[in-house]
Amino acid sequence: MPYTDNQLEEMLADTESDLVERKESLLGDAQTTIRETICAFVNDLPGHDRDGVIFVGAKNDGSPAGLEITDSLLVQLGGMKDDGNIVPPPTLTVSKRRLRGVDHLAVLTVTPSDSPPVRYRGRIWVRTGPRRSLATAQDERNLSERRRHGDSPFDSHPLNSARIADLSLRYFEEQYLPSAFSSDVLQANDRTTEQRLMATKMATADEPPVPTVVGVLTLGVAVRALMAGAYVQFLRLDGPTVASPVIDEQLVEGRLEDLVRRLDDKLASHNRVAVDFTSSTTETRHAMYPLAALQQVTRNAILHRTYEGTYAPVRVYWYSDRVEVVSPGGPFGSVTTANFGEPGITDYRNPNLAEAMRVLGLVQRFGAGIPTAAAALRENGNPPLEFSVDSSFVIVTLRPRP
Repeated sequence: MPYTDNQLEEMLADTESDLVERKESLLGDAQTTIRETICAFVNDLPGHDRDGVIFVGAKNDGSPAGLEITDSLLVQLGGMKDDGNIVPPPTLTVSKRRLRGVDHLAVLTVTPSDSPPVRYRGRIWVRTGPRRSLATAQDERNLSERRRHGDSPFDSHPLNSARIADLSLRYFEEQYLPSAFSSDVLQANDRTTEQRLMATKMATADEPPVPTVVGVLTLGVAVRALMAGAYVQFLRLDGPTVASPVIDEQLVEGRLEDLVRRLDDKLASHNRVAVDFTSSTTETRHAMYPLAALQQVTRNAILHRTYEGTYAPVRVYWYSDRVEVVSPGGPFGSVTTANFGEPGITDYRNPNLAEAMRVLGLVQRFGAGIPTAAAALRENGNPPLEFSVDSSFVIVTLRPRP
């Protein structure tokens, strides 16, 4: 339940604790420490299972700092949710509140994660009382064990048919970890490989550890052998229907990074570029579809699809007059059939997969896929995206540049 004004006023007046932080403004290192605090509240090491609150515009004693709470400041605070620094993306709300007779307060409310640990720039922050610190190896294990018992997302569930030997540990150590953590963190880290797998949600904290769904998708040696629907079916057709002659067909598979890169190559190979010598004094080139739009839509489908209870792949059907990207699973969470595709409306069926894609550089900013694709189409002169949304699937259609 959201905190009432009376509860917030009591928290504002009380001493700082492992549920309360105050900041006078966003100057200096305040934005960094706010993000660290968000990370710590999301991890909820003490196990309160209650929202943490950050008051911006308040002094240490709870009195007002006289900060003007503008729309741009609220947007700046809200942007900390999905700017890609805190992964998986946290659940938080930001609002301007009148508390204790003062209007000049921004209240940032942070919900504990059901899939800890959560990291800020590769570091796991926790909070004990008013003290914020980096997690110890035991803290990480405690958070991982809590995840096992929580109502966690499907992508963090154990895949009981898999074993650690089914993961590429060399890829994990040489490619994934250096992207997930800064070099100084890795050098100072004395965790075993299994502990690192647990901390990155690639394996459970069981004894022995079991690979998770995201672990198999990200690190799997033979992903489809363990998850039959985890691939992309590409089909190029010489006509406007599925009955048209087939020009090219490929089953695109592999661990997450390889899957996305191979699909990128396939999309680029079919994307014709038109050259215009007549409209201006200089030669201009325009692709049939902007590659960025194709990439964003297909990566969105891989990220947001359901992997639970289905063997269906993501389907990319390239017709003569359009490209259709079909993703198994309908809208999730705060995204509905009514608001699908609207700017600022996003939720994560697979938050740990989102984290892995961010680590691997396959997404740059959470929630930006559809807006980025729409902007690329607009700039290239293509018609806008079209959506067909059902409870069991989403179809995104791209039309070629006239």
